[in-house]
Amino acid sequence: MKIVGLEEHFVTQDVLAAWHALDAPWRDPGLQHHEHGDIGARLIDLAECRVADMDAMGMDLQVLSLTAPGLQSQKPEQAVRLQRSINDLIANTIRQRADRFQGFATLATPDPDAAAAELRRAVTQLGLNGAMLFGRTRDRNLDHRDNWPIFETAAALRAPLYIHPQSPVPAVRDALYSGNGDDVDAAFATFGLGWHYETGVQILRMILAGVFDRFPDLQMITGHWGEVVLFYLERIDGLARVTKLDRPVSEYFRQNVSVTPSGMWSERYLRWAIEVLGPERIMFSSDYPYRFTPMGGARHFLEHADLSNADRMAIAHGNWERMVAGIRRT
Repeated sequence: MKIVGLEEHFVTQDVLAAWHALDAPWRDPGLQHHEHGDIGARLIDLAECRVADMDAMGMDLQVLSLTAPGLQSQKPEQAVRLQRSINDLIANTIRQRADRFQGFATLATPDPDAAAAELRRAVTQLGLNGAMLFGRTRDRNLDHRDNWPIFETAAALRAPLYIHPQSPVPAVRDALYSGNGDDVDAAFATFGLGWHYETGVQILRMILAGVFDRFPDLQMITGHWGEVVLFYLERIDGLARVTKLDRPVSEYFRQNVSVTPSGMWSERYLRWAIEVLGPERIMFSSDYPYRFTPMGGARHFLEHADLSNADRMAIAHGNWERMVAGIRRT
């Protein structure tokens, strides 16, 4: 069984330096995790050590992406410069090991027009398969009209956008995730809960702003079994009383959003995602290297999940391959 992972990260020294140079309010609280120990070493490696780890997990192919928070807190001119070099690096890595790697483009969302142009270059010239976004750009939410050129380009190319968590804005971290000590506060605001609420809200904002009514061909992917939203979709559908959307919120999820596990090997969550969205809306991801499960951990989850063989193959690789086949390269 072929297994393709869609949330598989790396970083470069240039990006680390750019993150460190940010003013303190916009410096990600999880920055230290990107540089030290085994995670730091694995993030930098795009060669044989990474391939060996993939083999150890039972993963056949990674769709590479720059790790969070991407370039979305940088100054526009710096973000534009970095996006091109990062995407060229991804493309070169794929050329060397096309049997093991694909890629999501990195976009300079501080300059949305430049980001849209780079998305087109990445898809039509470099062969990348969409892009990964990280929600907000500083304090500008993902649904902001400034970002619509990115959505328009993605929809026209039929290229998916993977929406990945980043930390909440400083004011939200201070208001909701502080008061329990630096280590606990940072964890609470990130992997403990803050990342997932933040990302779920950004996706809902896109729906409520009418992004998918304007661009019905736009396809999004998100991790962590839907970033909390799947578990409240019936409740959230109550918004239909006050919105002017074409469809209930849940229908946008079923027609425009796919989800992945991000290394959360939970059969309970898998069953719920299938019940809410159907197996055709579920893809696979391991969240490497943050969730590194050797001894075949990724493969073990899929092989032992209570799935029909057809659904197992669809989630492991088929749904992703169908989406990639629909991307327009010209």
